[in-house]
Amino acid sequence: MPFQTEYQKYLDPQVVSRLSRLDLIARLVVEGFISGLHRSPYHGFSVEFSEHRPYIPGDPLRNIDWKVLGRTDRFYVKQFEEETNLKAYLLLDASNSMRYASRAITKSRYASCLSAALSYLMLMQRDAVGLAVFDNALRSYIPPRSAYTALNAILKQLDASECRNDTDLASVLHVMAERIQRRGLVVLLSDLLDDPQNVLNALKHFRHKKHEVIVFHILDPAEIAMGFDRETVFVDMETQEEIQTQPRHLRSGYDAAVSSWMERFKLECREHRIDYIPMDTSASFADALFRYLIVRKRLGG
Repeated sequence: MPFQTEYQKYLDPQVVSRLSRLDLIARLVVEGFISGLHRSPYHGFSVEFSEHRPYIPGDPLRNIDWKVLGRTDRFYVKQFEEETNLKAYLLLDASNSMRYASRAITKSRYASCLSAALSYLMLMQRDAVGLAVFDNALRSYIPPRSAYTALNAILKQLDASECRNDTDLASVLHVMAERIQRRGLVVLLSDLLDDPQNVLNALKHFRHKKHEVIVFHILDPAEIAMGFDRETVFVDMETQEEIQTQPRHLRSGYDAAVSSWMERFKLECREHRIDYIPMDTSASFADALFRYLIVRKRLGG
């Protein structure tokens, strides 16, 4: 197997969950994704460079094309297309409910890893990317920048973010919709555990402001379909309220309610031209990156 395809294993959240460094995760996930772009279902999509030119002392070493070096024994750097000036805003939910995990990776860690990979991919395309972290209020905000050094600030903030409070998703989204003046791409990463109508109204606020919107609805597999069999104590991670019950008595009603809840988001987002992408924490990061590229291509990337 060629070395490059080894990167593809890092598209698996279970593999990524064993790594600690977000800078490494971002690079490995994106390298794995790009190495698989030529395979179905990614045919027709690519992340390309405009041309190569000889290395000049002072050029960033990260831009050296090591494959060309191996073939020609000469140093060339990748010369990128002109900056597209797209501004992307990653809105990351860091409320307490995002701490949940029924397996190796929490919703919060999954969302952080995906945010890191998206940031890396966006900067590769010379888009400007920023990050807002929130729970029941906006906790931190890094304005979009297209310089590669922006990645360090984003990764540092992602590493520092902790899930401590309850959620007030709709209010924060309204605040961000008013704060972002220039039309851009808004990417929300959240479990959407707030009043659905309030959240949908806030998402429509972005559309009213002419922003493009992608919603990555991140849930744990155990939240999508109740997989508990024995008597269980369920604890609300934000209110600490407890309920002890036999899951078999709740399963059919719970699964139907979750399905209806997700379908509502799907239909209303489609109606308002919002890209709604349900993800669970066992899903390959490639699914999310590919869906982002579809939107990016539509925007002229």
